[in-house]
Amino acid sequence: MKTFFAAVAAAVLSLSTAFAQGLPPPNIAAKSWLLLDVTSGQVLASQEPNLRIEPASLAKIMTAYLTFSAIKEKRLDLNQMVNVSVHAWKVDPGSSKMFIDPATPVKVNDLLYGLMVQSGNDAAVALAEAVAGTEDAFVVLMNREAEHMGMKSSHFSNAHGLPSDGNYSTAQDLSLLAAHEIADYPEFYKIDSVKEYTYNKIRQQNRNRLLWLDPTVDGMKTGHTQAAGFCMIASAKRPNGSGDRRLIAIVLGTTSDQARTQESQKLLNWGFQNFDTVKLYAKGQAIATPQVWKGSQNQVKIGFTRDIFVTVPKGEAGKLKPVLERKDPLVAPIAQQSQVGTLKLMTADGKPLVELPVLALEQVNGASMFGRAWDSVRLWIK
Repeated sequence: MKTFFAAVAAAVLSLSTAFAQGLPPPNIAAKSWLLLDVTSGQVLASQEPNLRIEPASLAKIMTAYLTFSAIKEKRLDLNQMVNVSVHAWKVDPGSSKMFIDPATPVKVNDLLYGLMVQSGNDAAVALAEAVAGTEDAFVVLMNREAEHMGMKSSHFSNAHGLPSDGNYSTAQDLSLLAAHEIADYPEFYKIDSVKEYTYNKIRQQNRNRLLWLDPTVDGMKTGHTQAAGFCMIASAKRPNGSGDRRLIAIVLGTTSDQARTQESQKLLNWGFQNFDTVKLYAKGQAIATPQVWKGSQNQVKIGFTRDIFVTVPKGEAGKLKPVLERKDPLVAPIAQQSQVGTLKLMTADGKPLVELPVLALEQVNGASMFGRAWDSVRLWIK
């Protein structure tokens, strides 16, 4: 699934669909915000998406992601008991905690709920130590994974997101991280939707208030520090034609818990109400069969190795104009999945919306010596 987001990053032009279509963006009271359509990979609207801020507890999404990875790779087990270090126990006593204790080992499963539901900073450190041995070693993994995801303006210096030198991220980067968690670990993402969790006879509620207000919101994370303000990543899935469509809203630097909730809801509603996401091509569908020169066959099927979706303002889908640009002449050998062209989707007024790499759906070997010589003559005449 990581290759999907890499493909999206390479394919989608760096312009907002909303602005390209002349649709005014919503007025969001936040320092920085962004709305991502996960289904198509398109940013629908944003404001200061590359503004650096403290990630606060939004950093816990990366901590959770690396823990999920360790579990999937069987380096960790949900039922594994973790000894609580003094370092984890003593993490900022005035901050969010799940109240683990060095005298009582804790299950990894409990720590994950304590991390994402209760936003426990102690749980973050305990998981970091369980995965990497020390929090410092875990931070190295966090930054390595951030780089791998393409989070170019982020750096983590601890597992929980509390203020620290060199601890920063952006709405753009956090949208990548959030989309990765949902796509790569859907079996664990459901933890984010839990409204409350009890550990050590202490019941704490999830700080994502949208879980109570909007039944289509199924998770993500809140965060708050004095420097960052009140921040929130919220994700919702609603019906879209014959399937479902998912949006992720990131709001950073609002003035209160109520404000981040209201602004996130406003952003999600705006995206669902004003846009449609349509499927253009299916995975493996041949969109053309151009001629091949010097090959063991005369044509090659070209298309995409994933389903292709595009998000447009409501009523605009039928006005899109696909323009296929090929790297002609196509000369064998041609490797399967090698790029042979580009598909540009143009709006009704001739503006580029999305640019997608077109791939060879099959391998074409070279022709015999005679066949190659004959095609060389034909190409020279052509």
